[in-house]
Amino acid sequence: MGASLYGQCLLTGKKGGSSIGPNPTDRGRPGTKRHLLTDRQGVPLAVLLSGANMNDSVPLTALFDSVPPISSGRPGRPRRRPDKLHADKACDHRRCRRACRRRGIQPRIARRGVEDSQRLGCHRWVVERTFAWLGRMRRLTTRYERRVDIHYAFTLLGCSLVYLNKLQGRF
Repeated sequence: MGASLYGQCLLTGKKGGSSIGPNPTDRGRPGTKRHLLTDRQGVPLAVLLSGANMNDSVPLTALFDSVPPISSGRPGRPRRRPDKLHADKACDHRRCRRACRRRGIQPRIARRGVEDSQRLGCHRWVVERTFAWLGRMRRLTTRYERRVDIHYAFTLLGCSLVYLNKLQGRF
């Protein structure tokens, strides 16, 4: 009888899978960054994953385009995008402001070297609170999965649980 190799992996994949990059704040260890777009109450509207070394301004247009239609309860075409965008100084680029205006969104982005980040904090804390809610879910605190689709599915599940907790207060 010969040895069977059925079901065994001969070549190992890249450790950590795709959508990872060297984290600039954690001594170059590979990591994943979540890009999150929320509404005024902190309910996640869109989530994207990227490597930890990617700037926050790069996937901004992809976040806008991935927002699903929002039902307003009124007849007519459902609204797709928010009216205003409050973003931190990482999104202070001409292309980000242009992308916002092209989609009919008023950009409220703090300027680097000009504005104090304290003024933006009264709006930015909503997104940081949503990140904290996602951070309470142990599976999302540390990325254990090699495949990005599985980690993205767990992130979407966490966002669904955040949304469910927000809905429970209404009923």
